[in-house]
Amino acid sequence: YKSADGHIALSPGIKQGIDRHLSSSFKHHFPSAMVPNGCDLSIFDEEVLKWQPDGIKDDDFIAVFTGTHGIANNLDQVLDAAKELQERHISTIKIVLIGQGKEKPALVQRAQQEKLNNVVFLDPVPKEQLAQLMNSAHVGLQLLANIPAFYYGTSPNKFFDYLSAGLPVINNYPGWVADLITDNQCGMAVAANNPKEMAAALIKLQADPVLCAKMAKNSLTLAKQSFARETLSRQFVDYIESIT
Repeated sequence: YKSADGHIALSPGIKQGIDRHLSSSFKHHFPSAMVPNGCDLSIFDEEVLKWQPDGIKDDDFIAVFTGTHGIANNLDQVLDAAKELQERHISTIKIVLIGQGKEKPALVQRAQQEKLNNVVFLDPVPKEQLAQLMNSAHVGLQLLANIPAFYYGTSPNKFFDYLSAGLPVINNYPGWVADLITDNQCGMAVAANNPKEMAAALIKLQADPVLCAKMAKNSLTLAKQSFARETLSRQFVDYIESIT
C-alpha cells in the first residue's frame, strides 16, 4: 500500500483503513478514493422476463437472497424469520435463497427438519436467469453476520444487484448500507439478530403494496443516480488520471 501511487477503496471502512496507514503528506498529495461495486443496469431492465421457481404461487410475496451461503452470511437468521412467519400462520411470504456455500447443506437440513415450507433453496443460475427471478420478486435480502468489521468494511455486490432490479432491500446489520437504505427510503434496515423484526418488515411490505412500490422506485433511482457502472467507471478513470 505504501509503495502505491494511489488507492481505490470499495467502502468507507476500507478507505478509512487505508488512510490510517498513509502519511499526512502522502494523503495530502495523493488522497485515496472510494469507488464501490456498482449496478449493472443493462441486465436488470424493465423488459426482462419473469421466472417463478417451483414452490412459488402467483400470489406469493417473494423475498430473495442471492449469494454465498457461508458463515459470514449467518443465514440461520433468515430461517429464524421464516419460522416466525410460519408460527404466525403467514404462508404467502416465501423466502428464496439462491446460491452455494459451506453452510448450505446444514441450512437445507434444518429447513426440512423444521418443515419450513416458506423457504425455497435454489442452485446458482446465470445472471440473466437471476434477473428473471428478481423481476418476479418483491424484496431483496441483504444479510450478513453481526460483525463490526462488516458495518463499513464491505461493498456487497448483491445489494447493488437488488438496487439495479428495483427491489426494496431489507438489511440486517448496521453500517453504510443500512444508512443508504434509510436515507434513500429504498427498504428497511432491521436490527441485527432479530428474526421477529425481520419477519415484521416482510409483513409490513407485503401488507402495503404502495409503500413497497415507492421503495422499489427509490431503489432504482439510487442505482441510476449514484451507482451506475458507467458513472463509477468515469470516477475510476478520473482518479487514475489525477494521480499520474
